[in-house]
Amino acid sequence: MHVFQPFPMDLLEINAFTKFGKEWALVSAGTKMNANTMTIGWGGVGVIWGKNVAYVFVRDSRYTKELMDQGDFFSVAFLNEEYRDALKYCGAHSGREGDKFKASGLTLAAKLGIPYPDEANLVFLCHKMAAVPMTEESFTMPEIKEKWYKDGDYHTMYVAEIIEVLSR
Repeated sequence: MHVFQPFPMDLLEINAFTKFGKEWALVSAGTKMNANTMTIGWGGVGVIWGKNVAYVFVRDSRYTKELMDQGDFFSVAFLNEEYRDALKYCGAHSGREGDKFKASGLTLAAKLGIPYPDEANLVFLCHKMAAVPMTEESFTMPEIKEKWYKDGDYHTMYVAEIIEVLSR
């Protein structure tokens, strides 16, 4: 297990466009006994409702979404480029069929009962504040549905307070 240190949020300097859009992240939910993780490329950080938050988007069809809906907590973890294959695996396979942490070569860790990959270099421990389903009626630009939701597999946007940042 790696040693993580709490990191003060007011000192955190990240480029969300790079972290989410290019490097990707893993969202993990569930419990230490029944956790799942999945790769995301859509998300961000900011301030909403007076809280420091992360927001992520998870498709309705994903197993991780079921775990996120069942619980109040999840993590958002960022890994170095050396874990690109693990990120690809976690984005292409379902946790319904087995342990994605193990199958991808990642190690399941947890703090405050919130699962995350031990190989991460930056982890946001998150307390869910809102789950906002995206619907066809949500879009003000019709091309969004045509490009991203032809199959009807919409996303839910999760907004969560970042309760702790871990870094190594």
